[in-house]
Amino acid sequence: MLATGAYYLLPDDSLTANLCYDAVGLASGLLILVAVRLYRPSRPGMWRLFAAGQILSVLGDFTWEYYEYVRHEEPYPSFADLFYVASYLPLVAGLFLLLRRRRGGDTAGLIDAAMVATGLGLAMWVFVLHPVVAGASASTLERVISTAYPALDALLLAMLARLFVEPASRTPSTTLLGLAAVLLLVFDVGFSVASLYWSYDGHLLDGGWMASYVIWAAAALHPSMAAPAAAVDPGRDGRVSRLRLAALGASAVLAPGLLFLPGIGADGVDRLVIGAAAVALFLLGMTRMVGFVNKIHRLAMQDDLTGLSNRRHFYQAMSGALAGGRAQVAMLGLSNFKAINDELGHLVGDRLLVAFADRLRAAAGDGAVVARTAGDEFAVLVPGDEPAAVRRIAATVHDSIRVDGYELLLGAGVGLSESNGGSGSEGDGAIEPAELLRRAGVAMYAAKKTGDPYLRWDPAMDERTSHYTRLGAQMRVALDAGQFRVVYQPIVAVPGLRVAAVEALVRWEHPERGPVSPAEFIPVAEQNGLIVELGEWILATACRQLARWRAELGELAPLKVSVNASARQLARPGFARTVARALAEAQLPARCLTIELTETAVFQGGQAVTALHELRALGVTIALDDFGTGHSSLGLLQTVPVDILKLDKLFVDNITEAGRHTVIAKALIEISEGLGLIAVAEGVETAEQAETLSDLGYRLLQGYYFGRPVAEPDFSARPDIFGARSLTSRR
Repeated sequence: MLATGAYYLLPDDSLTANLCYDAVGLASGLLILVAVRLYRPSRPGMWRLFAAGQILSVLGDFTWEYYEYVRHEEPYPSFADLFYVASYLPLVAGLFLLLRRRRGGDTAGLIDAAMVATGLGLAMWVFVLHPVVAGASASTLERVISTAYPALDALLLAMLARLFVEPASRTPSTTLLGLAAVLLLVFDVGFSVASLYWSYDGHLLDGGWMASYVIWAAAALHPSMAAPAAAVDPGRDGRVSRLRLAALGASAVLAPGLLFLPGIGADGVDRLVIGAAAVALFLLGMTRMVGFVNKIHRLAMQDDLTGLSNRRHFYQAMSGALAGGRAQVAMLGLSNFKAINDELGHLVGDRLLVAFADRLRAAAGDGAVVARTAGDEFAVLVPGDEPAAVRRIAATVHDSIRVDGYELLLGAGVGLSESNGGSGSEGDGAIEPAELLRRAGVAMYAAKKTGDPYLRWDPAMDERTSHYTRLGAQMRVALDAGQFRVVYQPIVAVPGLRVAAVEALVRWEHPERGPVSPAEFIPVAEQNGLIVELGEWILATACRQLARWRAELGELAPLKVSVNASARQLARPGFARTVARALAEAQLPARCLTIELTETAVFQGGQAVTALHELRALGVTIALDDFGTGHSSLGLLQTVPVDILKLDKLFVDNITEAGRHTVIAKALIEISEGLGLIAVAEGVETAEQAETLSDLGYRLLQGYYFGRPVAEPDFSARPDIFGARSLTSRR
């Protein structure tokens, strides 16, 4: 660029000035070759063609200087113009290679580029090419050469417009290429117009051509010249920026607008060209609108994230399959996606869904319709009766998926439903698509609960679902009407048999059915989400009750109250704040509260483990309930902040008999002591069990032997049972 500026400091038409001009052009071509060797792009042929174009142009300069300084002639056209025109051929070929290396398709971008090129070509014809061709003073060859330069420049720009309509395709290197081509066009057009209407020697415009040389070399020397070709994003097809919209609008109105200019509408040739351009622009615009309508239709039938069918398109596909006879639907719901999404972020979660969708599409086969029906739920319309396809669909979660450096393993439940076209035992030939999908969903949730790879819908599932639905509605009423109550079961310290703590348990007194077992209504509350509201009420009630006991009973009051927390509660952000609020309202110290949770609630990690760390920071004690019946990972004790391990009743029932249960109970007390944890044995129902557990080292026992759950336990009473008294005397 400095040499370009210095060019204007040299005497006009001097040999020194011309040699400076030639040096800039030659350096441009050579530097492109240097850049190819420096960055080693995947397709160097394109850049070598660009270098050839620059060097051919410099050869034209040398030829012109031979005429001017050796033969003292300034012919136009001359052999120099042969080199100049020939220099465009490798430039066009190089741009063609640049366009061809782009992956994917962008029909809308191609149409937009054609519209802009048509408008630009029309303007050039009216204002540049036609006046040159119609000039009476110029020879035929002179008119051909004069029109060739701007016409070739327009071709270069039309090709580059194909790149610029897609923002993802632009790099600093391609932007510089476009700028160089624009400079060529502007100064070639300027030269043609100046030569046509005035006596002009070209010196003033030389800087523009030299700048084009320099910028072309800069495009090659920028590191982005070796960047891989960007794939066209199908989701961006048809999106129009304001600048792009303005260019398209200007191109569309250019043809009729030119007819208002004096002298243009009166020329028969111009009218013919303008009419042809107007027809071409109209057809291109109509094609663009058809593409836009197709795009809207595709978006209406396609999931934006995964590219699978959406629920609307899936319903249409099911309707067609049902009309043709038998249809089989498989519904797949991911079981642990939310934990992954919460822990690793939505970006990783989205990419995981896309990768899983690709795997599911491949497993379903060519004839299947695969849809994403909800955030982490997918449906497959399986063609015919293909057990192998169903097994492949169920196996899609068998192997982990690698996303952003993470090896992620998904779990899933798969439910199947089918229409037998009226020939089956169900007699459901007139089944609706929504009902078919609902049945698959019911079977999917059943498979999630049982752990089966997949389950086929049967009417009994609907009966259970209907019962759960009614029970859920009754629970809503029960919460509002105060039908639930909290009872407390003692946790006894041995020796001494003092009630050290109580566990808060919920009971439901139904006004018509009477007592409803927690084993019946707790799973329903977990499923419909009422467990969150119910759990908050139990927590607040238990904290207030212990605070009242502490105030009224003094030293006889239990030291702690244990409250169970569900997986759903722990997975919700803000659970620690809920606990802190309950403690503050009851004016109960955090050390007096124990939160009990199961192994499965925290096994997947994520928000649940975060909540436990927040509870630990508050000073709340954390107990791992039913230890030994879930995943029982010892690694869990290293990652989860735990203070208490509760041995499940399963291992207490046969504790008095020598065998595996005794070995496990003994191992658990040793693990607890080694890790500095407290062990509690649940489900103690006999004196013999209590004595055996005490001998093994358990100092906290809980069960019906020491007291059933009641609303107001008698903390001053001791179990009036010989075995319990013997526990006191033995120590």
